Amino acid sequence: MTTATAGVYVHLPFCPYICPYCDFAKWAWDDARAARYLAALHAEIAQAVPVEAATLFFGGGTPTTYDAAAIGALIAAVRARTQLPDDAEITVEANPDPSLWARLGALRAVGVNRLSIGVQSFEGAELRVLGRRHAPADVTRAVAAARGAGFENVSLDLIFGVPGQTEAAWERSLDHALALKPEHLSCYGLTIEAGTPYAIWYAREPAAFADDTLEARLYAIAIARLAAAGFEQYEISNWARPGFRCRHNAGYWRNDPYLGLGVGSASYLGGTRSVHTRELDTYIDAALAGVPIPGEAERLEGAAQSGEAIMLALRTAEGVDTTAFRERYGIDVLETYGSVVDVLVAGGMLVAGSDSLHLTERGRFVANDVCGAFLAV
Repeated sequence: MTTATAGVYVHLPFCPYICPYCDFAKWAWDDARAARYLAALHAEIAQAVPVEAATLFFGGGTPTTYDAAAIGALIAAVRARTQLPDDAEITVEANPDPSLWARLGALRAVGVNRLSIGVQSFEGAELRVLGRRHAPADVTRAVAAARGAGFENVSLDLIFGVPGQTEAAWERSLDHALALKPEHLSCYGLTIEAGTPYAIWYAREPAAFADDTLEARLYAIAIARLAAAGFEQYEISNWARPGFRCRHNAGYWRNDPYLGLGVGSASYLGGTRSVHTRELDTYIDAALAGVPIPGEAERLEGAAQSGEAIMLALRTAEGVDTTAFRERYGIDVLETYGSVVDVLVAGGMLVAGSDSLHLTERGRFVANDVCGAFLAV
């Protein structure tokens, strides 16, 4: 028996090099470990909960450190286990390194139909600060190669708040990205993650990093620039041309079920959220042995479930449909969370309609705080 339609995420954790700001479960490429990991993934897929899949997303790490044949075999395995439709959105994250260009035709041939390219910046100095090894011109070549390979859905990731970044430099990166005519853009404010080299740098020299005022100005530039270019901001950090929203990520924000496969991956199935261990060898050994993969699990019920659902929905342009929310969770949002809503509406952070609740433009700038208020109830 299958569960509700779900998004499937596959984690491929190996990278050609490690970026100093990244805290994802990732390791430098090693042939032997990468081969064992691939075998472990196939073993996990064969035993996974047989969800009915809607989308498939390969993240990392840098998934394209594996060749197209390996990714194609994973697509086939997931499709066999989850009834993944032939026309499903299948995304692969990629770095715009020269090694990628020649692989794009093969990736398209095995069924990948959406690319998410980790550009981060079009400024050489910023790329060096971020520890990235590609050059701005490599991005242009990568997008051209993707188009030549038949990709009609290309997303570019950018980071703002990079140490030393100016408003003018950020505008140039946005303009370069728009000139490549992507279907989708993600713009993320730099986050200092514990345990990374950037966290050590920040502790030593906090003034080197953008403060809240500069980050807000950079975010405002992105909102204005991308709106003028015809992109819709459908989520706090994501913009798309009409018809090109990321269907996989939209499932997360709707609080739909999802199945995570691989080290450090998360699942949300049947109201339970679980996370696999981030210990690579522990994951591999368990998957190959066919025993439960160590990790943590939490049953989301009551206020924890509804608060998280509101938090996720508020990140989107549509916000919370209070009628649909009541039908799904049995909760009247405006009644149960009335005191929180009143404060946030009075502060100009939220708009509360007769059947909806969504962030104002001002609210987007402090979205984490606004959304977090519903988790504290």
